[in-house]
Amino acid sequence: MSSPKLSLASRLFQRIFPKTADFYLLLHQQCQQVCVTVDNLVRFMASESVEAGKMLKEDEHEADRIRMHNLHELNSSFATPIDREDIYRAIASMDSIVTYCKSTYNEMEALELNPDSHSQAMVIELQVGIKALERGFAVLGKDPAEAEQHAFAARHSERRIEKMYRKAIADLFQGDDYLNMFKQRELYRHLSNAADKVHATANVLEDIIVKLG
Repeated sequence: MSSPKLSLASRLFQRIFPKTADFYLLLHQQCQQVCVTVDNLVRFMASESVEAGKMLKEDEHEADRIRMHNLHELNSSFATPIDREDIYRAIASMDSIVTYCKSTYNEMEALELNPDSHSQAMVIELQVGIKALERGFAVLGKDPAEAEQHAFAARHSERRIEKMYRKAIADLFQGDDYLNMFKQRELYRHLSNAADKVHATANVLEDIIVKLG
């Protein structure tokens, strides 16, 4: 007779205090999806592949699904192993990287822009930065010191992109094809904004590491 009562009590406890989600895993999975998006943007920049462009559009839907799932887990968790605000900031900043990748592709499609050496170099460096973040989130719960090294690498990648951006703008405004200048500047700006979000995500990762210590 006692077993059913214990089972009922256990179920009631689980409803009041649900099991905490593995936010280390959830953030890592989201970062992995961002890597997929950036990889497809690199492929598109390298070859203007129609398939890569199609995958970029599909990536955004999957990224949205993961973002909404992670937010749901955050909102429904009684307690979290990481500061709630930091989890939210990580979710939001990673999602913004996907948004800027998609807007880069959309701008190129709408304005009939082709990749050039500057945009190709910037997106390859963006790939370096997001893969550093992915490695950081992969070890965050097990080895924060190693995660910190990857956060530093991601920030360093963002600084290299900003240098590339300034060089691209300087080269762009040498001629007199003003219409193309303004179109191309939009492309560079989206990639620069994506890099800013890599930096923002690295800062969140660093904040989490400091608090874990």
